Amino acid sequence: MPRYRNCLVGDLRDQAVAGRKKPAESARSADPACLEVLAARSAEKISTVFDRFAAQQPQCGFGLQGICCRMCVQGPCRIMPKKEGAAKGICGAHDYTFVARNLVRYIAGGAASHSDHARHTARTLHEVASGHAKDYRVKDETKLRRVATRLGIAVEGQSTLDLARAVAEAAIADFTRFDDTPCAYLMTTITEGRQAKFKHCDIAPAAIDRTIAEILAQSTMGMDADPVNLIFGGLKTALADYTGMHIATDLSDILLGTPRPISSEANLGVLDIDCVNIAAHGHNPLLSEMIVEAARALEGEAKAAGARNGIKVVGICCTGNELLMRQGVPLATNQAGQELAIMTGALDAVIMDVQCFIPGLRAVAECFHTQLIATDKKAKIPGAYHIEFKEEGALDLAKYMVRLAIAAYKKRDARRVSIPRHKSRVVAGFSLEAIEEIFAKKNAERPISVLTDAIRAGRLRGVCLFAGCNNLRTPHDEAHLTVARELAKNDVFLIATGCSAGAFAKAGLMDPAAVGEYAGDGLKGFLKELGDAAGIAGGLPLIWHMGSCVDNTRAADLCTAMAREMGVDVPKVPFVASAPEDMHEKAISIGSWAVAMGLPVHVGVLPPVEGSPLVYGIATQIAHDVYGGHFIFEENPAEGAKKLLEALEYRTWKMGVHRAAAQKYETAPAAGW
Repeated sequence: MPRYRNCLVGDLRDQAVAGRKKPAESARSADPACLEVLAARSAEKISTVFDRFAAQQPQCGFGLQGICCRMCVQGPCRIMPKKEGAAKGICGAHDYTFVARNLVRYIAGGAASHSDHARHTARTLHEVASGHAKDYRVKDETKLRRVATRLGIAVEGQSTLDLARAVAEAAIADFTRFDDTPCAYLMTTITEGRQAKFKHCDIAPAAIDRTIAEILAQSTMGMDADPVNLIFGGLKTALADYTGMHIATDLSDILLGTPRPISSEANLGVLDIDCVNIAAHGHNPLLSEMIVEAARALEGEAKAAGARNGIKVVGICCTGNELLMRQGVPLATNQAGQELAIMTGALDAVIMDVQCFIPGLRAVAECFHTQLIATDKKAKIPGAYHIEFKEEGALDLAKYMVRLAIAAYKKRDARRVSIPRHKSRVVAGFSLEAIEEIFAKKNAERPISVLTDAIRAGRLRGVCLFAGCNNLRTPHDEAHLTVARELAKNDVFLIATGCSAGAFAKAGLMDPAAVGEYAGDGLKGFLKELGDAAGIAGGLPLIWHMGSCVDNTRAADLCTAMAREMGVDVPKVPFVASAPEDMHEKAISIGSWAVAMGLPVHVGVLPPVEGSPLVYGIATQIAHDVYGGHFIFEENPAEGAKKLLEALEYRTWKMGVHRAAAQKYETAPAAGW
């Protein structure tokens, strides 16, 4: 396995902040639409995330390294090895305990966020099955039956609603189980090798809620001080996160429909000066789907209010990705650009569900006419209009919110409207089912072999999943674009979720036209052959949009399908992941379960782990020995791309050696790594 950094040479603490760019040293965004809005409003001195990030410099060096502890009220403590008596916390905790505790609590926060989304979706499906929540229905019965079969639920002779209830109850059991039976939504979606590994290491969670509670207890003052044991607990929590994410994706598809390829547009230029513009923002599609339906129903009211083209719903963040994938709703921007959508002066309402909307939105909205609407009792912003969203009567609630947007439109100051022209064509909607259908056009019996055979033949170097957020330690979107372009040039098959997918959509990398500009010959030929075989007009895009951040489990399912097709466990599959601008606790949790699954995971903004060479070494090297996956911490995106290519080449080379040995000795290829 390549060693990406020698933890035994020098002191990581001395290297932690060295070389990081200051905000003034680079452009604030790679997105021309964002830069245009910032320039247009510069005289107004409206505070944005870009300004506040600059104002926070320099950031706390102890916090950046993870050697600050706030686990009790005696603190905060910080590790100061050069000060006598200060190399440990007041309680005697070492740097490795500080870093490990902080890290696993990040994972717990990410798992709690995703599982909250999943719990809501499971409850809604159960309400539908029970005859409540009349505005929702099972839209994909095929997916329902497939999920039920995978979970071991008998489907013959069962009604749709009975099956929906059983599937919802299986999901709810994965939240609340009291015995130690591992979560069904985990164990039924992974390889046998991963099942055995997780059981052997005792990190297979039995219940999502209990696992999150356990890691919080384990990491308190006076509890676990062993960094290795803490990290095992963190990985167990990360797998609970995976479980919740899989529940959310599966049940959303059942209720709202499984995405199929669809064409739309992205970037701030999708806003229409002649429309009532409504942004659906957050992560839970249950509300935003109703907003779209309500907007269609109230077109006449919007036109009567003076909006010549009616109502236009656009998306921000992962709610935007969900709507793009299923409804073709244009994506306005990703996480770091959310304030700038309001600053166009053309956005009449932002309707928020949960996660990733920032408190700074309120101050920006006060500078314009925009109505800010919060809808969840766990996610309020002071000064925002709050309407608690409930599944019962959902469409009526959505219509009420849309009417608030129409009322706000009447207050719009046309002189302050400045919509950038930048927008790009997007082809999205690549669920695993959609990908298999495309591959089946070339091999109906073994669709995934179309991808694995191309890798074995050397046409493709492997697969890379892009995920994660925006982080202003690096210019907005720049790292995503840099890594992706380099991998595409080197014939890597690219898939993306979340705000990373948003970066690519805005920049035109999800337009089929980008294939000719950026793809290497192998990738270019592969995509053309697939597009021709599938009869997709205009061709396939350079990067395939697989959904929101919870939909990273779609990508994990693709990797698992590749492993099964190749007859190996995941650590041997030429598949890597990259979070070039990770920011949220959710990104750390996703990266952690991806490592446990056996993937090399590039992280472009370092989490606070450099304060302990031990924990850093576990994450980047020892993890490979145990799980086959490891973190690649690299802030330079060009170097990050190089290291991802090295990881793919290493796996492809090793796979070839094992295959040649199997042929020589007339035996089955080694499945382990």
